[in-house]
Amino acid sequence: MRLSSFVLFMCISLSSLANDDTSQYGPKDFSNVTNKWTAVVAAYEPEIEAIDAAFATMDDAQITQTVYIKGVKYQLGTYKGEPIVVFSTGVSITNAAMTVQMALDYFPIDKLVMMGIAGAINPKYTPGDIAVPERWYFHDESVYINPKKGDANTYELPDYYAKQLEYYKARRETDKHAPDYKNIGFIHPTEVAVVKEGWDTRRRMPYFTADKALLEMAKRALTKIPPITMPSGKEILIDIGGNGVTGSVFVDNAKYREWLRDVYTADVAEMESATVAQVSFVNDVDWLIIRSISDLAGGQHGKNVENVFDAIASGTGTKLLLGILDELVATAPE
Repeated sequence: MRLSSFVLFMCISLSSLANDDTSQYGPKDFSNVTNKWTAVVAAYEPEIEAIDAAFATMDDAQITQTVYIKGVKYQLGTYKGEPIVVFSTGVSITNAAMTVQMALDYFPIDKLVMMGIAGAINPKYTPGDIAVPERWYFHDESVYINPKKGDANTYELPDYYAKQLEYYKARRETDKHAPDYKNIGFIHPTEVAVVKEGWDTRRRMPYFTADKALLEMAKRALTKIPPITMPSGKEILIDIGGNGVTGSVFVDNAKYREWLRDVYTADVAEMESATVAQVSFVNDVDWLIIRSISDLAGGQHGKNVENVFDAIASGTGTKLLLGILDELVATAPE
């Protein structure tokens, strides 16, 4: 009898706790902050160094304070009078999720612009070129499946996954950007299920879409900044729109590259952006991601040259980033 009473008490207590105001636990509430910040984000050292170097040459771009949270470096300052926080996510999806969510918990951010390098999936791109995708997909959210006995090319799909494929196929009739999923060997793609305040259940999301206003700012910036060139003097290609893909793998395989282009109509591949997009989406933060081409993701002849072009690509991407920040400043409220 005592045990039953204790269990009943705990159930009532936990139910009450679930409905209580959780503001006492954090994160900080920034709803009363009127002049919110823009997060200026990169993934790793050559990218953030390119941003820092560009800011160092400008009188009206200043870092005024550096803070460390859980070991992550966040640089606080202003860009032409507007508040910013500059930080590196670290490479890959888990680091990106952690560092971006911490930034949103600790600082009053309402916009995020990321710049980094990527491998080209679309053959029109060469190192130094820039893609600003409109949509970002996770490409390695997957089910690894055994082949049927006696038939190495046919797979024993779990019932739950077979039902998912039926849903994905039907969805393509109403969403032209949803992937046309097909396997690559034993790897069968699926999607992340996302939770967001106001939703009753998690929803499978094939992609995350960049903020329309920021995409328009990127287009305006292109008309105002000088042509961006490689050290050779060659003018680079810059394309706004299309698709990028993110995964926890460094893609350097021609067959997989072709599969990414086929299934996702991917233009570029890298390791952070869809995660940054998801965290921003869940937190109602406007976002845009710039990716400069450092390599061909397996489409090259011979060894990958990412290490040769990462600093150059980071430099070209930073020039477009500054143009977009200028547009943000121009549209900021008085």
